Amino acid sequence: MNAHTQTPAIAAPAPLVDPFGRAVSYVRVSVTDRCDFRCVYCMSEHMTFLPRKDLLTLEELDRLCTAFVSRGTKKLRITGGEPLVRHDVMKLFRALSRHLASGELEELTLTTNGSQLARFAGELADCGVKRINVSLDTLDPDRFKALTRTGDLARVLAGVDAALKAGLKVKLNAVALKGGNEDEFIPLVRFAHERGMDMTFIEVMPLGELEGPARVDQYLPMTEVREKLAQAFTLTEIDYRTGGPARYMRAEETGGRVGFITPMTHNFCESCNRVRVTCTGTLYMCLGQEDAADLRAPLRESADDQLLHAAIEEAIRRKPKGHDFIIDRATQAPAVSRHMSMTGG
Repeated sequence: MNAHTQTPAIAAPAPLVDPFGRAVSYVRVSVTDRCDFRCVYCMSEHMTFLPRKDLLTLEELDRLCTAFVSRGTKKLRITGGEPLVRHDVMKLFRALSRHLASGELEELTLTTNGSQLARFAGELADCGVKRINVSLDTLDPDRFKALTRTGDLARVLAGVDAALKAGLKVKLNAVALKGGNEDEFIPLVRFAHERGMDMTFIEVMPLGELEGPARVDQYLPMTEVREKLAQAFTLTEIDYRTGGPARYMRAEETGGRVGFITPMTHNFCESCNRVRVTCTGTLYMCLGQEDAADLRAPLRESADDQLLHAAIEEAIRRKPKGHDFIIDRATQAPAVSRHMSMTGG
């Protein structure tokens, strides 16, 4: 090769942009549909979980996440089910941490029920995880047991303490349940803010068939949550975002942040930068729509990622403008048949 001959530059893969001009920069990846809880608004008491052979291997999950990172994903959230019950899941966190070290990925995080945090908090911090979400709907042990069917509140609170001790920033998430935890919104905020944690409330979403109360009987709009909080706190609008759908206010009495996720009363679809991948490699371009793309087949059909990238590109071209969530007496069927644990929390 002479001095004037140059090797052609390999073009970097193009960022993923949907038909409405929204760049996809946030991917939520489920590593398992299994969970050690059976929360009443999330899944049935007697769930049938997927055969392990149907799940992507940890190596396949790494390869899939890496493909998204190469296309402009800046935030990866590992979800489930309960992600920390997946065998050897820390291998995936250790592998993905290389993208944090390179600067390609800005944040690696997870949503957890907290049951395994006492065991894994230190290791998560060592992998570059800075911030986590912990689902916590009540501070009452008996109510916690009733809502989760199998959970132990003391174990979760010990996990939260372990996460804080490891230096992780913790955000608590509570689903607002009519007749379920309405009397605890103020105590939850105080509990979180006393420990330097954000507190976020979420509206029930119509996902999956349930036994027991109908979703319309569980559903509580965020307007009512804010009214209850206003009895104890002066809530001030603030310009704070974490990359997800929550909108935040500051409780002036504590100085802490309170978030509100409102898929029903005020959806956040116009700015949606997210897609979700299930533990079987199914890509959902919208949580509230059934349209999906199979990424497992291209992963397994070829040793290189050409087919995988083509499948991802084709799917993003079908990302819808928004969801069609409805909860009312006339709409008894869920918006989509799959449970949240199947899609990824």
